[in-house]
Amino acid sequence: MNKMEKLIFEKSVPGRKGLRIPSADVPRTKGLPAELLSSIDSKLPEVSEQDVVRHYTRLSRLNFSVDTEFYPLGSCTMKYNPKVLEKVAELPGFQFIHPLLCYLEGGEGLVQGCLAVIHELEVLIAEITGMDSVTTSPMAGAQGEMTGILIISAYHKKRGNNKKYVIVPDSSHGTNPASAVMAGYEIITVPSLKNGEMDIEEFKKVLNGETAAVMMTCPNTLGIFETRIGEIARLAHNAGALMYYDGANLNAIMGKVKPGEAGFDVVHVNLHKTFGTPHGGGGPGSGPVGVKKELAEFLPAPVIKKNRSGNYSLLPENDNCIGRVAGFFGNFGVLVKAYAYILLLGREGLINVSEQAVLNANYIREKLKGYYYLPYDRICMHECVFSAEKQLPNGVHAIDIAKGLIEKGIHPPTVYFPLIVKESMMIEPTETENRETLDNFISAMKDIAETAIRAPEKLLSAPVNTPVTRLDETKAARETRLCFG
Repeated sequence: MNKMEKLIFEKSVPGRKGLRIPSADVPRTKGLPAELLSSIDSKLPEVSEQDVVRHYTRLSRLNFSVDTEFYPLGSCTMKYNPKVLEKVAELPGFQFIHPLLCYLEGGEGLVQGCLAVIHELEVLIAEITGMDSVTTSPMAGAQGEMTGILIISAYHKKRGNNKKYVIVPDSSHGTNPASAVMAGYEIITVPSLKNGEMDIEEFKKVLNGETAAVMMTCPNTLGIFETRIGEIARLAHNAGALMYYDGANLNAIMGKVKPGEAGFDVVHVNLHKTFGTPHGGGGPGSGPVGVKKELAEFLPAPVIKKNRSGNYSLLPENDNCIGRVAGFFGNFGVLVKAYAYILLLGREGLINVSEQAVLNANYIREKLKGYYYLPYDRICMHECVFSAEKQLPNGVHAIDIAKGLIEKGIHPPTVYFPLIVKESMMIEPTETENRETLDNFISAMKDIAETAIRAPEKLLSAPVNTPVTRLDETKAARETRLCFG
């Protein structure tokens, strides 16, 4: 909380009101039974409308937002969200449609436009990822990942395959092993080589007939493309395992490489990371899942079919379907935004997204590698991973560099992930930032590197000029005190 900003409760003045309730124009009733009424004063603040508006407007300006600052979170892709997408999602035919209409008799005829958007978005995502069928039901990337591993499990069970293991590289997202364990599998982790790619010789040693799937991100979380992905896929398929593609980094290869053509059988896509929908604050999210034709029968319900006359309808659930993973069709408004984004950019525009994202990341990599340790000094994809090891002799850690950026009004990158890089700092500029913004960030990072040598104590106490200064994070976690208002 801003040191100069009182709580809304502290601004309360007895008798002050922010609204006027009109006199009742209907007869009074006896009201609710006494046992249902609270005897405790609600203690709401007594403030004017102007007090409320100004208070919360000031607080909102203290937030970091992709609309106000550079937001270089690696593997999170906090890109600018075109506001025209919000306008499209607010169209009355999308905003006010009832999700149960398509389940009523004759109701499908009233939601043909909505069903068309979902179906066409599925077709577009299938084309972009090289898959045969797509479901848009999952309401987040993590849920999409869980959906994908459940599809893999259903596939093996139908065929009577005795599968126990899922293989992941040590640079994988934490949700990969978590999802696999929730689906009943044991995890085998394969180490990375010095070039940042998965050690294929170690992979061969652990791959066997009991392997259900290999879960990979490509490019991986080090921002490096797995150059031997075709060989890895071939080995996995020969062992009877399926290849799962974590779509978190699809933004780097969209229009350049289709995961399906690289050997993957299942893919989940984060619409907020790749297709311009909002991200953060716990939602709304969307994690569509694409599969090859051999797995299509296991997709969750509902499934939309387009008949020869051009009308859309829902297919009845089949016996092999994994069931439902979300109510209705997931977060429909998010799907509308992603659909509009793809149509807005078109094929060439989507290719340009990847090219610009990769160019921006490599620009930052080249400009900063003399100031921070670069564990994998090679061309990166859409994100680059530095380490604060150069600053450690002066007592400065990655977290201190992050705090130093906050002091400068810049949101810090992801720190301490991926876990296999000591004092890691993962920077993803995305394609939506211009050179001036990147140069400002680079200048700030260079200044922090120099401060770490000249006056490290400044970074150890940063930030000092923000509404919330340096916290005792261990104490805050153990003695959490939430304050509203």
